[in-house]
Amino acid sequence: MDTHKQLFFRYLAQTSSSPLIIEADHAEGVYITDIHGKKYIDMVAGISVSHLGHKHPAIMNAIQKQLDRHLHLMVYGEFIQEAQTVYAMEISRHLPEQLDSVYFVNSGSEAVEGALKLVKRFTGRFEIVSFRNAYHGSTAGALSVMGNEHFKRPFRPLIPDIRFLDFNQPEQLEQITNKTAGVIVEPVQGEAGVIFPQDKYLKKLRTRCDETGALLIFDEVQTGFGRIGDMFAFQQFDVIPDILVLGKALGGGLPLGAFISSGRIMKTLTQDPELGHITTFGGNPLSCAAGLGALKFLDSSRILNTVREKGNLIREKMNHPLIREVRGDGLFFAIDLDDSGISHKVGTAALNRGVITDWFLFRDQAFRISPPLTITDKELATGCDLFLETMDDVQHGRIS
Repeated sequence: MDTHKQLFFRYLAQTSSSPLIIEADHAEGVYITDIHGKKYIDMVAGISVSHLGHKHPAIMNAIQKQLDRHLHLMVYGEFIQEAQTVYAMEISRHLPEQLDSVYFVNSGSEAVEGALKLVKRFTGRFEIVSFRNAYHGSTAGALSVMGNEHFKRPFRPLIPDIRFLDFNQPEQLEQITNKTAGVIVEPVQGEAGVIFPQDKYLKKLRTRCDETGALLIFDEVQTGFGRIGDMFAFQQFDVIPDILVLGKALGGGLPLGAFISSGRIMKTLTQDPELGHITTFGGNPLSCAAGLGALKFLDSSRILNTVREKGNLIREKMNHPLIREVRGDGLFFAIDLDDSGISHKVGTAALNRGVITDWFLFRDQAFRISPPLTITDKELATGCDLFLETMDDVQHGRIS
């Protein structure tokens, strides 16, 4: 009988030549346990998906209740399903009044695709502006607005009329013109290594979009639902987008994405032609129920009030000669080391020690710390200590 590891390599399409190869058995809280009983502390929350940790009671109970009612019934937008409608209402309750129309899809990448179609349909224009070192997904449209040629070149030709600017460079905003349909930006650049806007950059971007009639898209797939302390990152910077893109934590651990705008803008997808955007599984009732359960817990608990305090603990703990910079806020950090070789040594050795991290696509000399928001101070300190012990071993040559 083949082992599951053999089956993994034999039958599952691979994303790289070096997967992490943890054979998971079960998970709860901030811990993942493999088939041999070894526990790993999850310091990345499935790349910001499991924002309440694993097997959270609020999510599991919501899933069970929905399981007892129904699963998929009909393609999105045809039947009235309580899980969808109530979740859309609750999300909108946390947003400015002009963001009141939610279109559920299956993932963050699909939400980006919908947003790109929407800005073209509403404005009648074709040009899209994005940013270098931006990541918005790997479907064809999302790949077109990715700001890294290394990942794009093998798949060209992609969508035309894409213009790239440098993040935090306000003098380049003049390149947004009355030919621009929309500007897509991460309020905090994730895969670039957690780069925050400086000197009211997002306000300047908002002003330029208003001047030219371009729609502003905020991609909050990674930062949504409390990752940097506010429910949504744009609230911290006091800038309201025309379209908000969500994914990852949106589904409480199940697949779900959404793009959100005003009813006036969103209505353009329903006519000339009808079904201008459509999805079979978008807004799956089980995923919506899970996400709603998670959001209700965030509302009723004080977890968001603790996120920045926990971020301060990371700053205090992550002090080591190999660390060049600790960059981030809340529970979204990049730990910059001397080079990518050292970063990968630390990440691999940390995994052997029982702590899970990950690298950034466009900054491989850094590793990420983005644990579940529910992590306790003690658990967070334990994870940081394991990183520090690993860096000691790398620094002193105990790990080659």
